[in-house]
Amino acid sequence: MGGRWPGRLADAARRVLREAAGGIVALGFPDDCRVCARPLEEPSRIPLCAACLDSFRLIREPLCATCGRPWVLGAHVGAAGPLCALCRRGVYSFDLARSYAAYDDALLRTITLLKHEAIRPLAAWFGSRLAEVARNAPSSRAAHLVVPVPLHPDRLRERGFNQAELLARAVAARLGLPLERRALERQKPRPPKLKLSRHERWQAARGAYATAAGCRFDNRRVLLIDDVFTTGATLDACARALRAAGAAHVAALTVARVVDAWTSSPP
Repeated sequence: MGGRWPGRLADAARRVLREAAGGIVALGFPDDCRVCARPLEEPSRIPLCAACLDSFRLIREPLCATCGRPWVLGAHVGAAGPLCALCRRGVYSFDLARSYAAYDDALLRTITLLKHEAIRPLAAWFGSRLAEVARNAPSSRAAHLVVPVPLHPDRLRERGFNQAELLARAVAARLGLPLERRALERQKPRPPKLKLSRHERWQAARGAYATAAGCRFDNRRVLLIDDVFTTGATLDACARALRAAGAAHVAALTVARVVDAWTSSPP
């Protein structure tokens, strides 16, 4: 019987260490979920409860084969798969776009946390999900590198970080790909107006992005990362810049997609 005491002592020591580590984590993070305000059941580096993390409405097949828009009645089904009205007209310059979940209130609040507080564990959590989205999208599997959508230098100085870069770093680590965080530059600032119409978004994005001086992507396949797909204007403008620098294929991944704002009207 005495031989079991060392094992019990070791178990007790491990339990004390776990509780102490949990206390340290709890000191640095809120004890309430930052989305629903319910108390967190256990210390976590991600300040969201499990219920909120599980509440995100995942975007699944069937989708537009090109832009990833959730299937709608009347979409055209061709040799490449179902295509929405915009993709039948070849509006977008990227080859593929996919998103993790629909941009509802819970996901909006969560992405706002990421955008304004640089919660890196949350970026890593989303990066893991985006890596899985990439693995399930056939034409994005053979990517050579990961590129984040950049912020304008003024916005970057104001915020101190680029949330798309945090996501891209996590995706690159999960997929074992190099990260080219300065490959793209935003040369034209976003208009100061908080809410932009679809037309204004396209106008603001046109010509706003370029590749860094001397940066070439000859025949390389790029994974382009951003937080939200709203109209696709930003991803389109970035894809145009990457293609101008020689990229052979551009697949865009975003955490969220605004589905309700979708329309078949021209940009």
